[in-house]
Amino acid sequence: MKLDFIQVGRIVNAHGIRGEVRLLPRGFDPAYLTGFDTFYIGRDKTPVRPQANHVHKSFVLLKLPGVDDMNAALAYKEQPVFIRRTDAGEDAVFDDELIGMDVKNADTGETLGRVTLVEDYPASKVYTVTGEKTYLIPAVPEVFIRSVDLEANVMEVHILKGMASDEN
Repeated sequence: MKLDFIQVGRIVNAHGIRGEVRLLPRGFDPAYLTGFDTFYIGRDKTPVRPQANHVHKSFVLLKLPGVDDMNAALAYKEQPVFIRRTDAGEDAVFDDELIGMDVKNADTGETLGRVTLVEDYPASKVYTVTGEKTYLIPAVPEVFIRSVDLEANVMEVHILKGMASDEN
């Protein structure tokens, strides 16, 4: 299901004394987030256009307007940060949109269950699909993930023997 806003991370602290904040991405490459002009901060999703943003280690540093010192930056600590779905492009698929999606076996058409969890591992993301059985499906396109249809809320997957939790 397409969402209007996607949470991309949270502000974890101030950075330095000039009012920059550290955004810790949640499942995103920090460089990807530097391509956005507007972020939406807090539960009320207040739109903010950073004066500057760049990657530092695994963080995105944001220079927010009107935030000129460390104390002002600390006021944003622990605030969630969102992007608008329409700013990301039509082809983008986000983890939050996959939760609750129906999953079908692409070979048989059988419904396996719904995506209940998306975990980020070094090799790839892994989708936990819960139905009669629980499946752990690597998020590898063309190998395990055949298609994702956000409009129909359906993912088609290729299942191998042993992917279900109760199989040897």
